[in-house]
Amino acid sequence: MASDAFVPALLFMLVLLSATSKAQLSSSFYDRTCSNALATIRTSIRASIARERRMAASLIRLHFHDCFVKGCDASILLDDSPTIQSERNVPANKDSARGYNVVEAAKSEVEKICPGVVSCADVLAVAARDASVAVGGPSWTVKLGRRDSTSAYPNVANTDLPSFRASLEDLISNFGRKGLSARDMVALSGSHSIGQAQCFTFRDRIYNNGSNIDAGFASTRKRRCPTNTGNGILAPLDLVTPNQLDNNYFKNLMQKKGLLQSDQVLFGGGSTDSIVSEYSKNPATFKSDFASAMVKMGDIGPLTGSAGHIRRICSAVN
Repeated sequence: MASDAFVPALLFMLVLLSATSKAQLSSSFYDRTCSNALATIRTSIRASIARERRMAASLIRLHFHDCFVKGCDASILLDDSPTIQSERNVPANKDSARGYNVVEAAKSEVEKICPGVVSCADVLAVAARDASVAVGGPSWTVKLGRRDSTSAYPNVANTDLPSFRASLEDLISNFGRKGLSARDMVALSGSHSIGQAQCFTFRDRIYNNGSNIDAGFASTRKRRCPTNTGNGILAPLDLVTPNQLDNNYFKNLMQKKGLLQSDQVLFGGGSTDSIVSEYSKNPATFKSDFASAMVKMGDIGPLTGSAGHIRRICSAVN
């Protein structure tokens, strides 16, 4: 009899453990434990973007670079330490990824009202949404409940973050491995309607890309990017509306005015031409798809349940 009683008890424990290990993200995750979390983050992010408009692009990119490396777990926010090799110093992030201090400031404000409750990964996910709204982009409902990684993954960052030289096939494959479709990839690339790029990332394109770039556009861009110097000189990705998250990026691609190679490959006789054309004509469709793709990206490999932990500060493990 004792063994018979043990079976349902064991099954109950297995179900409970399974439910814990497969905990789902939810937009209401902090409703009872920190009901003012999202408003607090929004206030902090808005203030940062008001001081520097470019920060909106940086925060969206930071979330992207976090999620593409072992999932949306705030691993990118960790500093070097005796036990951690940071992702910040890999080529795709070094002297390029930014906004760490802005996320840390938002986290600090949340810690004042709800210490030890809201993860850095969730702060970053909410910050990306609030950044989009601040520059005229769409809003979306952020799913919450991520926990923070206790490690960083520089080797994964080196292999999984897409290159500014990537071909269309490489981009589709890269995003596909993360569960994102080609349409998601094109929509997310629309974030390059805002932000800036360093000279070294587009020098080859403006000097050596021949008929695949508008001649007048190349000439204009050469003024801010000499042939042999100024690798770090910044130039806006979109010259027309550089501080507005809109569909002008896609209009640029159709005119051969994409700044990065990884931008222009989206339109040039390939499988994504029709998507670019659609977004160029329908800003509402682009914004809707961008929001949906950001939600899907935020679902990549989150730590939930008892995995990871909730960092007190975002740059170091507890």
